[in-house]
Amino acid sequence: MTSEGWGTRSVEPVSQHYIVCGGNALAHRLVLELVEHYEVPVVVLVADRTRDHAPQIEQLPGVAAVVEYASITDEALREVSIDTARGLALVEGSDQDNIHAALSAQGHNPDLRIVLRMFNQRLGENIERLLRNGAALSGSATAAPAFAAAALGRPNSVEIGGRFLHIAFDDAITSDRICVVADHIDRQDLSRIRLLPEQRGDSADFVRLASEFGDDGPVRPGGVRREAEPGPAPEEEPGGVAALQALRIEPREPISWARRARWRLLDMMRFFTSARMRLVLLTALAAVLMAFGVLWYLNRNFGWTLYISLLDLAGAAQPDQLADIAAGTGTGGLWQRVAQVVITICGITFAPVATAIAVEVLGSGRRGQPRNPGAGTRDHVIVVGLGNVGTRVAAQLHELGVPVVCMERDPQARGIAAARALGIPVVLGDGPFEEQLRRARLKHSRALVAVSGDDATNLEAALEARHGNPEVRVVVRLFDDNFAGHFYATLDNAASRSVSYLAAPAFAAALMGREVRGMLSVFRHVLLIAELTVEDGSGLIGMNRHDLEDPGGVRVIAVRFARSTQLQWNFPDRTRRLTPGDQIVVAATRSGLARLNTALVDEA
Repeated sequence: MTSEGWGTRSVEPVSQHYIVCGGNALAHRLVLELVEHYEVPVVVLVADRTRDHAPQIEQLPGVAAVVEYASITDEALREVSIDTARGLALVEGSDQDNIHAALSAQGHNPDLRIVLRMFNQRLGENIERLLRNGAALSGSATAAPAFAAAALGRPNSVEIGGRFLHIAFDDAITSDRICVVADHIDRQDLSRIRLLPEQRGDSADFVRLASEFGDDGPVRPGGVRREAEPGPAPEEEPGGVAALQALRIEPREPISWARRARWRLLDMMRFFTSARMRLVLLTALAAVLMAFGVLWYLNRNFGWTLYISLLDLAGAAQPDQLADIAAGTGTGGLWQRVAQVVITICGITFAPVATAIAVEVLGSGRRGQPRNPGAGTRDHVIVVGLGNVGTRVAAQLHELGVPVVCMERDPQARGIAAARALGIPVVLGDGPFEEQLRRARLKHSRALVAVSGDDATNLEAALEARHGNPEVRVVVRLFDDNFAGHFYATLDNAASRSVSYLAAPAFAAALMGREVRGMLSVFRHVLLIAELTVEDGSGLIGMNRHDLEDPGGVRVIAVRFARSTQLQWNFPDRTRRLTPGDQIVVAATRSGLARLNTALVDEA
């Protein structure tokens, strides 16, 4: 179905434009990035202009046209002028559909820049080799580190040159910080935050010393330091401050073996839920211990006593014969025979229980069902929703050594198999959140991450979790920025993230040919960490730090020169000009990276 007859502006002849295929939240954010920050013409191809975010996309100023086709066919690609386009972004549909559309588009326009969303990152790496000028990104993989870090109450990190960059706030900022990335931070009014504010240059301290020592030289005659002239005290910047820092290794969540052993022991109690069964087993265990004590007392040999007791428990002990007793070669005495009989009878009690436990543990995995959280589940993170994002978040937390419990209403969700493979407990069912959270051991959890595709569902899960455990930290996936602002102002020990807001800048930068290594979150704001390589004919040739840096937009944090293998952090020489083969690492806002890209294109 085309756009003809639907009252939408028709596709006028257009060239050097960018095409976005999709009508979901990521497509919406990506179109915003392109028209607001990169200021390029955009044509949008949607499956249904009345669903998802298509109506909002259609109202965005700067969108050249919105075209409706049920699928991305050759006819649809010709309708959006694929032959004269500069770039194509495929951000909706399955991996297979996106691969097919990318190869078809490349056939129409071999020089086209193609960026496609892929859940399977390994497959995406292989597809990049088939494309002449393409990149495969995963929106969920891009956003998942921010959600996982927020659940643990710490900033996420981006690995650059063997160091892990992260954001530190206020008192956590150390003297070896790379640069200040935000100030005027006020949780009650996040709109006041300033990203990458202008800061004093490296020579500011020398200028201050020169002014203190006077105009006649660094030291006055007699070596007496001139008293500073009285003046108004510098005003402190209002609000909090955030700075970019580097770690040698990414910190893991240490959990001692004693705590793990305690959790395992408590977890085993789920097999003994019946009070009568517990009474029978405890009585049998007490009888075995008493009989073991009798055997040890009679024989005075601990090793032999343990050996014969285990054989009796397994029913493998050899009974005394009358001929042996008459010859004096028996095991020795009436009381020893009584003790062995007691152990053997109790062993008959333990055997069925052990068999049932083994069948339950092994059988649940073979039936393809995830295991339920046990009584030993403690200090864990509850992940609500096992879609693309939830699966990534759960896997990353598990990799960090954090106990995880997942909740999912759809038994066919793609993330259930991944959770089962990792041994992560999953609570399945479509019951009330109160009951589901109780089964997920909310009372003993440290955080809840709600990452379903619906804002209302995520908020409901967060509020229900806070009602059941006032101390639990909640991290909610929200699309609407105003909604998120009210969320921050209302709840303490809470965080909000938007998958599309985190992923869209990376997709936009990739569409422009820039490599974004990762994103760091400053509340609802995003700071991009990008690598730029100086190639022959690049607009970067001849530029220095003064040319590249833009207060509020771009900050150069590291440089690697062509003949060096090491990154130089905070390179002090701001006048050295870049040559082919050099590489720089910048921290930039979304608009800052867009302005830098536009300037480099113009220079080239």
